[in-house]
Amino acid sequence: MDFRTTPEDDAFREDARVWLTTHLARKPPDWERELGRGGWIGIGWPDATYGNRTATLTQQVVWAEEYARAAAPTRTGHIGENLLAPTLLAHGTPEQKDHFLPPIARGEELWCQGYSEPGAGSDLAGIRTVARREGDSYRITGQKIWTSLAHEADWCFVLARTEEGSRRHHGLSFLLVPMDQPGRVEVRPIRQMTGTSEFNEVFFDGAEARAEHLVGGEGNGWRVAMSLLALERGVSTLAQQVGFAGELERVIALAVESSAATDPALRQQLAEQWAELQVMRWNALRTLGSSGDPGAPSVAKLLWGGWHRRLGELAMAVRGAAGTVGPADWSESSPYELDPLQHLFLFTRADTIYGGSDEIQRTIIAERVLGLPREVRVP
Repeated sequence: MDFRTTPEDDAFREDARVWLTTHLARKPPDWERELGRGGWIGIGWPDATYGNRTATLTQQVVWAEEYARAAAPTRTGHIGENLLAPTLLAHGTPEQKDHFLPPIARGEELWCQGYSEPGAGSDLAGIRTVARREGDSYRITGQKIWTSLAHEADWCFVLARTEEGSRRHHGLSFLLVPMDQPGRVEVRPIRQMTGTSEFNEVFFDGAEARAEHLVGGEGNGWRVAMSLLALERGVSTLAQQVGFAGELERVIALAVESSAATDPALRQQLAEQWAELQVMRWNALRTLGSSGDPGAPSVAKLLWGGWHRRLGELAMAVRGAAGTVGPADWSESSPYELDPLQHLFLFTRADTIYGGSDEIQRTIIAERVLGLPREVRVP
């Protein structure tokens, strides 16, 4: 794919910059709705039926990069916009699209992803959450874990086992479940070593999902789920890399300021991090310009997960002993707070695990791309 910009792309970039600058200065109380009013949610959708703008693939990259450069607020609606919506566009009924896409485009409804479970994270086919049909509804019982933004979400798309006695990827279904079901849906935040709680446990105790909110047909959940996972490493990875570049710049600036950069080995590591970030960008662009590559999402995850984790380690190497202690004014009467680089180091310990561990990604590449013998699974 040719990613040279056209005059139209340059005009789109200027529009994005002006809009972001103007609206960020106003500090609107609800940023998702502000994006929705501007038509900036769903610009990658194929048409503007739902109140969204439309943009070419190059312009989607432009928007993602400008959004990151503007240091705009972290998105809370990205799961609905970038994961569920394209899945509904590919597999949903007309009624499902008309019901769910407009509120996403307006920034009015937030979504979370109910995939991982205790004992079934990277090995998603091992899930045990069940959904039983009762008339016009399904009743869902089970537990999900590491559910990002579940404490804020209005809806959750849930992968559950609808065929009794089924195993692995057979007998699974993809259901859209309202989170506001007191006594039937319970969300428990997971406190991480960073002190924050972006992830949650979610318990379903007979939670209801309407039968018309089954996506792709009963028993076809694995196909729908895999289609969705392929979307996780698309245009958004380029915006992620803009954020990575900002973090790397801060580490380099600190290394220069503290004279840590006089260490030849440390300078070499900083140079390698910069070079690898450029490789990740070109790989992401190459992937966007191709289709049908079963290993592309796994390669992308391996690249950025390891890179970001090494950046956290490098940040602590630059900080030296000072990076191991808290602020000078800390006392038992005030909360212990991490500075940005300490948070980077601790949070990135999980980068090679969540979203599919490195081991699982390598297995996918080995089996689906290289055609090596499948891994022996213990019954």
